[in-house]
Amino acid sequence: MTDSPYFGDEHNELRRQIRRFVETEVVPQGEAWEREGATPREVLRRMGGLGFLGIRYPEAYGGSAMDTLATMVLAEELGRSTFGGFAITVLVHTDMASPHLANAGSPEQQERWMPGVVSGETITAVAVTEPDAGSDVAGIRTHAVQTRGGWLLNGAKMFITNGVHADLTFVAAKTEADEPRSRSVTIFAVEKGAEGFRVGRALDKMGWRSSDTAELVFEDCFVPDANVLGDVHRGFYAIMRNFQNERLVLGAQCIGEASKALEMTVDYVRQRKAFGGTLWDKQAIRQRLSQRLAEVEAGRQLLYHSAWLDAQGRDCVKEVSMVKAYCGELVNRVMYDCQQFHGGFGYMREAAIERMTRDARVQAIGGGATEVMLEEVAKRV
Repeated sequence: MTDSPYFGDEHNELRRQIRRFVETEVVPQGEAWEREGATPREVLRRMGGLGFLGIRYPEAYGGSAMDTLATMVLAEELGRSTFGGFAITVLVHTDMASPHLANAGSPEQQERWMPGVVSGETITAVAVTEPDAGSDVAGIRTHAVQTRGGWLLNGAKMFITNGVHADLTFVAAKTEADEPRSRSVTIFAVEKGAEGFRVGRALDKMGWRSSDTAELVFEDCFVPDANVLGDVHRGFYAIMRNFQNERLVLGAQCIGEASKALEMTVDYVRQRKAFGGTLWDKQAIRQRLSQRLAEVEAGRQLLYHSAWLDAQGRDCVKEVSMVKAYCGELVNRVMYDCQQFHGGFGYMREAAIERMTRDARVQAIGGGATEVMLEEVAKRV
């Protein structure tokens, strides 16, 4: 663990605790979760009991009331687990879905749901993406119309992490056809078992296989007025607000994954014998790995600085967009080289680097594709 001026003793102790949990509770079981296609609920409850699911949430609900940098610690250490599906299962719950409740939920809604979110008893998902609308949030077609005592929700959502097993899903839907696209979206808290709400199908993925991903279907799904999250027609802005946190978290996960892959590969090439020495003796290999180490360290510092800006309440959309674009591409370059230097073994399913390479591919797609992020940067140049 490298000392950093961005972190205090509390952050460093949190890092040690999470790393210990990952090494003892996740790594030995992760392969089984990959085969099962999901991370067990009991694991999430144990994480809740240890305080890992409420790092940013108020102490009144069982949280720790820490800052953005603490979230970077969580995401980076989960990324180091080598099981991207496990990491994203947790991070969607802690930093992509439940923040909508924390940011926009009424006191009654927070009192109702937040204790379970923090303890791991109530797992959350966020449903924005649709078959024809991903990064273009304003282009969603799922819609809701008012009825007596609530709303009727109709439409479908696609690629929803935690979608199969979530207890509470925050769903974005159009609620005003005549308003501009950015003023026509509302977020609804839809509970598991709600009439008219079903999992269309579980989706089979290239990577992140220890996370469940689903298509969700809403057919005259009744959502009571008490489950409208925040202001009606203001959901677009709530989604945009949390995108900054989501992209920082994914950047931190990338840095954790890339760092662990490089550590594993340096260890491997120092032991792998070839041509009368080790692979580390080959200048091309040690220099390529050194270059990647430098790039990861540069990404880490950009990540930490951007998280610090966010923690200070400063405008950092440009910096966060840079983090997501840079780290999402970098982790894929790192995995390519690390798998290459593992040789034939790196192509075998028994090699962690094979799984990590598959898991990393989506980091340049999900949470804001690289091309979209670079446009966000360009707008601010």
